[in-house]
Formats: sequence, structure tokens, C-alpha cells
Amino acid sequence: MTWSDRLDLFSQLDALAVATILVLWIATGWLIEHPPKSRPSVSYLMRGHRQEWMRQMVLRDPRIFDSQVLGSLRQGTAFFASAALLAIGGGLALIGNVEQLRGVVRDLTQETDPAIVWEIKLMLVLLFAVNAFLKFVWSNRLFGYCAVLMAAVPNSPEDPAAMPRAKKAGTLNITAARSFNRGLRSVYFAMAAAAWILGPAALILAAVFTTGVLWRREFASQSRLALLAPEDGMTHTDS
Repeated sequence: MTWSDRLDLFSQLDALAVATILVLWIATGWLIEHPPKSRPSVSYLMRGHRQEWMRQMVLRDPRIFDSQVLGSLRQGTAFFASAALLAIGGGLALIGNVEQLRGVVRDLTQETDPAIVWEIKLMLVLLFAVNAFLKFVWSNRLFGYCAVLMAAVPNSPEDPAAMPRAKKAGTLNITAARSFNRGLRSVYFAMAAAAWILGPAALILAAVFTTGVLWRREFASQSRLALLAPEDGMTHTDS
């Protein structure tokens, strides 16, 4: 069976659904990382706090607290990278034994498409899972680079190399966090992509719902309000 024959197994609505989730994935990431100045995202607001963290680190003695915080960030990236790798392995195993999936879907949707259809649908999920794994691994490595730069910051705040190195460490910290957030968004959309198994309409609805969840958390959440609150009058809010 040629690729042309395989594509004929899908409808125009399937093509629209795949295009929708890919466009929303890319557009959501771009909007979060390049928000309008009048409405910054949570991720964008955290950039300034990460740089401020590195500036405060220069003045802190000892710096055990900073190393512990960075260590917890690296543990988070390692955990999600491992989880993404397990998801990739599970997806590949499911593609190799797609008959079980066909049986479940047949009970839910009464569809009897050939195995290649379900394999291609699973490959969309794997696309997001692989991207998430790569982002998490790179984030972990960048946090490692950040740790090295933090260790290279002189103990004396008056040292002329202290602040420039701290600024470099802050930049790496921001870059690592950006890669980690991209990995998380890929996880969100991987779960949305799994809805394609139920049909193209379900995929479109899942993609729109996922976009809405991400938008609310970045632009309309209590966490964002906490970050924007004046520091001399901040009140406790639930995240």
C-alpha cells in the first residue's frame, strides 16, 4: 500500500483536525513566549524572577538554598523525561499490537478501519511525546549548565565577575525553563491527540479544550494575579 492509498483512508475532516491541533500547538507556544505587553503570561513574568534569583544568589552566603532549588528543578525535568520515554515505549508497543486497540475502538465507535489508520493516529501522539522527551532532556542539561555557572560565581559580591556570571546563569535558567514549558505543552497536546482515536471531531474538540486550559493557566489564573500583585500588599491566593 502506497502513502497515497493510506491517505485516502482519511477524510478531509481528519486533515482539518490534524492541522488544527498542530496550529494551536504552535500558536499557543508562540503566544505564551511572546505575549502582548499589556497582558504578560505566567511564563514571561517568571523570567524576571529567575534573573532576580541569580542576582540575590550573589549576595547570599552560603548558597546552599540556591543549589537545592536548582537540584529540585533538575529532578523535575528528569522525572518528566523518564515519563515521556515510558510513554514513547508504550506507544511503540501499542503500534506493534494494534489489534487490541482496534477492538476497544470498535466497541466505542463501531468503526472498522484497517490497522494502518490506528497506527497513523498513534504516531501523532508519539510525535508530541518525542518532542516532549527531547525538550525535557535539553532542559535538564541546561539546568546543569546553569549549576556550573552558579558555582563559578565568585563568593565576593564586589568581585567584578560576580554579577556578569550571575546574569549568564540567569539567562541559562530562563532558557532551561522555556524548554521545560515547551515539553509540558507537548504533553498536554499529546493527550489531546489521543482523542483522534474517537474521530476527527473529538480531536478538534480536545485541541480547543487543551488550548483553553493552557490559556487560562498562563493568562487568567490566580498564580498570574499573585505574580502581578504589588509586593508590599500581596495577599494569599490559591494557585
